Amino acid sequence: MSVLAGEVTVAEAARRAKVSEQSVGNWKRQFLEAGKTGLAAGKSGPSTREQQLEAEVAELTQALGEAHLEVRVWKKSAEGRLGPSRTSR
Repeated sequence: MSVLAGEVTVAEAARRAKVSEQSVGNWKRQFLEAGKTGLAAGKSGPSTREQQLEAEVAELTQALGEAHLEVRVWKKSAEGRLGPSRTSR
């Protein structure tokens, strides 16, 4: 991270880690490539879990709508069978 930030040179980082400069260069390249891959994957769309949750929300929303309609039908049906209220004279 210090190499990427420009705080130390590749040579200094290699000396501190007791590895070759080539190793530090390889690590830097691998790190940057993995970062690009990670960012590209994030742009590809929702995760599998997010897709599952969205499908569940859609299913539950539909079920709620159907239940609401059923209640309205039952209420209208009950009003027709009960007739006018006796207390409303």
